[in-house]
Amino acid sequence: MIPLGLGVFLIYYSLSTITADQRTLIWSFIEQAHPIPILISIIFGALSHISRAYRWKFLLNPLGYHPSFINLTGAVLVNYLSNLGIPRSGDVLRVTVISAYEKIPFSKGLGTVISERVIDLVMMMLLVFSAMYLGGDWVQEQLGGSTVLLVSFGVFIGLVVAIMAFPFLINTKRFPYLARIKNFFLNIFQGIVSIRSIPNALAFWAHTVFIWLMYVLMFWVIQFSLPEAALLSPQVALIGFVAGGLSIAVTNGGIGLYPIAVAAVLSHYGISYEMALAYGWIAWSTQTLMILLFGGLSFVLLPAFNRKK
Repeated sequence: MIPLGLGVFLIYYSLSTITADQRTLIWSFIEQAHPIPILISIIFGALSHISRAYRWKFLLNPLGYHPSFINLTGAVLVNYLSNLGIPRSGDVLRVTVISAYEKIPFSKGLGTVISERVIDLVMMMLLVFSAMYLGGDWVQEQLGGSTVLLVSFGVFIGLVVAIMAFPFLINTKRFPYLARIKNFFLNIFQGIVSIRSIPNALAFWAHTVFIWLMYVLMFWVIQFSLPEAALLSPQVALIGFVAGGLSIAVTNGGIGLYPIAVAAVLSHYGISYEMALAYGWIAWSTQTLMILLFGGLSFVLLPAFNRKK
């Protein structure tokens, strides 16, 4: 409830700190936005989710599991939908869905998701440092410098290493009642290291690059729906994307904070704050509505698709 409450407060704060004329202007920008670039943005977002579902197969196949593509896609969409309610809960629910419908042990599925998250964190770090390099001192100051990011990255990697090492420290001969716990963490370990046995590593990494390229493009293409924002350079769009992406880690799906973070960046690079805030709201709302629609459909259709199971 804390991240959700923070998001609602930030919506109230962002609207209360501007005048009625500014609110009217922002809404007029949103109303006049060209729908074609917004539709293309939604397509890019959908392609990223489909590619993520297909990439997941490359980690599950070495473990001896061959889930259907429909179940993988539905599980990924449920993942994103759940994150709008409870941050990071989607990873657990995603594994629960695929475990229920494909009989994949939860712990092994969780291990593959942890591997994915490590890779995604590395990709995000690369984009963050690229944005810091392109944006110079101002962006570095806004992001709090590289030290905080490196510490966060180190803590996450430390947790992964601890999970991998934990089962080997349990002595089941001396403590036999810990056997099930050891087996659970061993399965997680197998899921994490499944990345070493990918039969087609080139395709896996191609999907990884494609996923993140789609993320950036679905943000960048929004600028062509707003006349003034269409003049922004790709470098500025990348910095805005990073600012919005980092906000998602703070509140549920970036609610409230995403438009503010995007507006703070884009308004620094030559467009009005009202236009920048409209850009942020369009980018956030289109992707959120897509997740609500497709994620909700997945909840309904997955049981029907797997009714024989």
